[in-house]
Amino acid sequence: MDLGSVNWLAVVACVVVAMISGFVWYHPKVFFPAWWAGIGKSGEPGNPNPVIYVYTIIAAFIQALFMSFILATMGSNTLASGVTAGFMVWLGFVAPTNLVNKLFAGHGFKVWAIEAGNHLVNFLLFGAILGAWQ
Repeated sequence: MDLGSVNWLAVVACVVVAMISGFVWYHPKVFFPAWWAGIGKSGEPGNPNPVIYVYTIIAAFIQALFMSFILATMGSNTLASGVTAGFMVWLGFVAPTNLVNKLFAGHGFKVWAIEAGNHLVNFLLFGAILGAWQ
């Protein structure tokens, strides 16, 4: 893990992109109603604890940082290779882990598809940004 090889501005851009994509993905006119019902909730959600957003930003930062490490290890510095790496990380680690968690929680495939879909978008975008932005 060579911190000197990290494009910190690109990592921060990934965090911003993750927050924007999550806002759009879980917007009430997109997937929020199906997700909310799928996790067994009804009615209007209350205001979430602001600490959740802090943890979300930290998680996106860690994901983007380690995607940067993966791309550096691969010697990869193109948009296409970044997107491919993002997809492979999602397919090999994120999607299956999230699937098991959702199934054991009793949330089923619909909730998994919504959540995993958001992660897929983020990892593809992380790979594209970090792969292309040298």
